[in-house]
Amino acid sequence: MVLLDSLMVKIAMIGVLGIGAQWVAWRTNLPAIALMLVAGLVAGPALGLIEPERDFGTLLEPIVKLAVAVILFEGGLSLNFRELRYAGWGVARLVIIGVPIGWALGTAAVHYVAGLPISVSALFGGILVVTGPTVIGPMLRTLRVPNRVRDILKWEGIVNDPIGALLAVAIYAFISYRGDSVDYAGIGFEVLGATFLAGLIGAALGYALTWAFPRGLVPEYLKAPLLLITVIFGFVVADIIMHETGLVTVTVMGVVMANKPIHSSRALHRFKEDLAVLLISGVFIILSATLDWETIQNFQARFVLFLVVLLFLVRPITVLASLLFSGIPYREQLFIAWIAPRGIVAIAVTGLFALRLVDLGYDGADALVPLVFGVVIATIVAHGFSAGWVARRLGIDMGKGEGILFVGANRWTIDLGKFLKGLGYRVVVSDTSKFALRSARRQELEIHQGEILDEAHGHAMDMNQFQHLIIATENDSYNQLVGTDLGPEVGYDQITLVSADEASQRTSARGRVLMESSPTFETLQDKQRDGWIFSKTQITEKFNYEKYLANLDAGEEPVAVMKPDKRLLFFSSTARPTIDEDDVIISFVAPESPEELKAQKMEERARKEEAREKSAEREAAKARDSGGPLPDPA
Repeated sequence: MVLLDSLMVKIAMIGVLGIGAQWVAWRTNLPAIALMLVAGLVAGPALGLIEPERDFGTLLEPIVKLAVAVILFEGGLSLNFRELRYAGWGVARLVIIGVPIGWALGTAAVHYVAGLPISVSALFGGILVVTGPTVIGPMLRTLRVPNRVRDILKWEGIVNDPIGALLAVAIYAFISYRGDSVDYAGIGFEVLGATFLAGLIGAALGYALTWAFPRGLVPEYLKAPLLLITVIFGFVVADIIMHETGLVTVTVMGVVMANKPIHSSRALHRFKEDLAVLLISGVFIILSATLDWETIQNFQARFVLFLVVLLFLVRPITVLASLLFSGIPYREQLFIAWIAPRGIVAIAVTGLFALRLVDLGYDGADALVPLVFGVVIATIVAHGFSAGWVARRLGIDMGKGEGILFVGANRWTIDLGKFLKGLGYRVVVSDTSKFALRSARRQELEIHQGEILDEAHGHAMDMNQFQHLIIATENDSYNQLVGTDLGPEVGYDQITLVSADEASQRTSARGRVLMESSPTFETLQDKQRDGWIFSKTQITEKFNYEKYLANLDAGEEPVAVMKPDKRLLFFSSTARPTIDEDDVIISFVAPESPEELKAQKMEERARKEEAREKSAEREAAKARDSGGPLPDPA
């Protein structure tokens, strides 16, 4: 037990619990935030292994506040104005109309249902307008809903977080004013002025970094550390001017940097994203562990009714009233109206003001902490576990991404794509050349013309719809570049490259080379011209994988294995999928005989002749309908 009292051990425990919960969530498709809350509650009030207020002392508040600052900056860094082309009107209405409605309804619910004094209710109602991006981000990662819905929820969560905090600041200034009469205009001007100044600081810091980085004024190895320190510096400076205005600074700074691309923007974004995952994991464990049995016992029975009102009346009315006549489909409005989980900012800001109100002697202030934890737990559990079900019921769930994306349109990828399409997979062939895509279009494959490196990071190509990427162009450097760039987006294990030359077969460190023998692009093309085909073989109890291999001729080998649940796992030079009974193996094999090859060519000529005859018949029909001369059958 002495060992467990070590602060170093507790910090390690927080990290293991947080990241462990995220990993379990990934493996089980359960909400990560809900698992982190459970882990924190078990380690905190249940077992007493972590007691943040005792373990961290006065460092607890600055640790949480700085973590929230970095998380909000990372959220702002994901807010590109291009996303507002479809979602901007909805976001604006949820901020301009939704915040006042949500504040009024939330205040009424806290006062009349939870039974808190009107002044305390107004402050807590202001905090309740937030919808935590720290919760929505992990939640959206497991859902496939339309981009407009994702963008509205993401923008609302990040923009409303500082707004809710500032509402709390303004209301606290009003109710804590000790003069003869409340100077509403003076207090309002002070809050708005501090907010405007905080926004200017964030914009200035964002512009300064985006000006300095491309000009080589900061070396590459210092860019990420400098960015992190600048975020913390801006937050602290603004927070000194007025509490919680630092949230505005870091959000504006992130938005500015997101919309002024720099050479290192993707690398910096990934650094901040990785850091945000660590901070979210740690802070949620810490905050849920701060609960103690005394606080839990302060949770009153009437608070349950308040949570029901908040979930089923306050949020739906706020969203539906805000988006009325907005043009957003009603099904999407209903989904947005249901999703409103609260997270770190709600807990942190409420905890801060609860302490101040208790010191000022306000009745009901001691109930804010158990009440906000009740809100966070109820919304995370209710929305986190039901989001997928609600999306399916409303018909906006786009389903599990089972498609296959081929980068590079050539004879081999088109033939493999056609074969996979025949097995029921959605296949998309992407290339920058419209001429290269003609063959794919003739085979009735879905095509996408454009630069995949640019469009995969925007909305032109939703990467969540694909379970695997095959990168097969004749340029090996480009293949590896695409694999390296898209690896963090979709996972390196879901990307397979075709090697363009023998020298690079063993050097594709950031992506797997297709097939165990690592055939080159030229080899695959040559075999395709020689009539090699794709075939499928089902593995059974009697015909196992060893017998399948024994039936292969020289040069023939498996390409992928199709699992009963539609997962498609590709063979590579470094990894071989596990083969089980009832799996179907897709192979690249030679024609059995010259006669078969001749038959294939004759069949292909027959199809072309049939297509020409049908085209001629259509032209003749058009001519008859128009009364013109019939086309020459020759």
